[in-house]
Amino acid sequence: MSASNSSLGREQYLGLTALSMAVFLVANDFTAFAPALPAIENEFNVDITTSQWIINGYALVFGVLIITGGRLADLYGRRNIFFCGTLVFMFFSLLGGLAVNVYMLLISRALMGIGAAMMWPSVLGMTYNLMPEDRSGQAGGLIMAVCAFANAIGPVLGGTLADLLSWRWIFLINIPIASLAMFVCWKVVPFEPPEQTDEKIDYPGVATLSISLFGLLFALDMSGQIGFKHPLIIALLTVFCVFICVFAITEYRTGRNALVPGDVIGNRKFLAASVVTLLVAVLYFSALLYVPQFLTKTQGYSAMQSGMSLIPLMVISGVFAYLSGRFYEVIGPRWLAGAGVLCMCVGMFMLSHLNDHTGFVALLPGMAMLGTGIGLFNPAITTAAITAVSPSRASLAGAVLYMFKIAGGAIGLGMNATIVAFAPDIASGIDRAFTVNAYLALAGLIGCLFFVGASQKKEVSG
Repeated sequence: MSASNSSLGREQYLGLTALSMAVFLVANDFTAFAPALPAIENEFNVDITTSQWIINGYALVFGVLIITGGRLADLYGRRNIFFCGTLVFMFFSLLGGLAVNVYMLLISRALMGIGAAMMWPSVLGMTYNLMPEDRSGQAGGLIMAVCAFANAIGPVLGGTLADLLSWRWIFLINIPIASLAMFVCWKVVPFEPPEQTDEKIDYPGVATLSISLFGLLFALDMSGQIGFKHPLIIALLTVFCVFICVFAITEYRTGRNALVPGDVIGNRKFLAASVVTLLVAVLYFSALLYVPQFLTKTQGYSAMQSGMSLIPLMVISGVFAYLSGRFYEVIGPRWLAGAGVLCMCVGMFMLSHLNDHTGFVALLPGMAMLGTGIGLFNPAITTAAITAVSPSRASLAGAVLYMFKIAGGAIGLGMNATIVAFAPDIASGIDRAFTVNAYLALAGLIGCLFFVGASQKKEVSG
């Protein structure tokens, strides 16, 4: 952390505001298109199996490239990579908004993920750098609060734009917001040259990791449609296993220029935070997926109504994410993240008692408890992971942690989908899946209490 004084100046506030706008753009785009899919299907005469790749394509490219984006940010300067990523995001947002056919739309949407994968770790690094060291927990709280707000408002904003103007404005509105964020960052966020100026990008590592992650995430995404026994899924998982082994060998031989250097992945506190994140990630993603499905299929909710049903969870998680940043310096990551995991576990158990007559009001206590846990956990674990490594690795650490979150969510959702598919009905299937998720949270709680660092002070390894 570059700042030593705990007070924030005007330029720091402006910089944090601009970076929050960038976080909003990246996070909002994960949820904004959901209510607009029917309008897109009607205009281009496609079905849901095609239109869902408007959401899945963006998430897939983002997940595959985020670690590379984090490494680039640390090697070539976070502000530089942020500007490059934002320009890519804006360019393909424009092409998506002007799409003349579904292929142009899907390609533009997927390539927006490249920009997002460069923006996200850059924003993480710059946000923690702007914050004074003794207020680092508030950086995580700010980022996760903005994420929660963006995820909550995404379906509302997307549905409103699609109804009143056109679904194309979900793309086009990105351009003025991103332009303003870039301008403010250029004016007030100082350029800090990277510390590891003699290191080079690990191209074999980028290639092998990208191929392996593509195989894993694409397989998990497609398995819900065609099943795990399909030859395509088996081939994709084989590609993942082969290339992740090649990646590990490549990284070992590359040494200090590795895409994920040994001082990051070998840092025990960072690794503990990543494994705990992997274990509990499915709780958040499963709630986003199955609560709306339950309300739609058993209570007759419309797509917009089911999407808006998640707003209480998002708002509560955003409020507690902000409070978590305030509590971090007093309580420390172990107990704060542990409290979050415990609340998530209890919330999942409360939500698991479903039947065909369970209404939205009956879901609110469980959603409130789950939102509280998510809000407490995410900022604490993010700050614990990023501050466990050298400041020169901050963007990479944030990217690796997020990759664990995406992988945990994808693996967990694949497991949940299998549980739900073999259940006699949707309610009992979700009941069983949520119960398994709660036990995963218990495992995460044990890992959190025994292995996540007890102190919020920075540990710089190797």
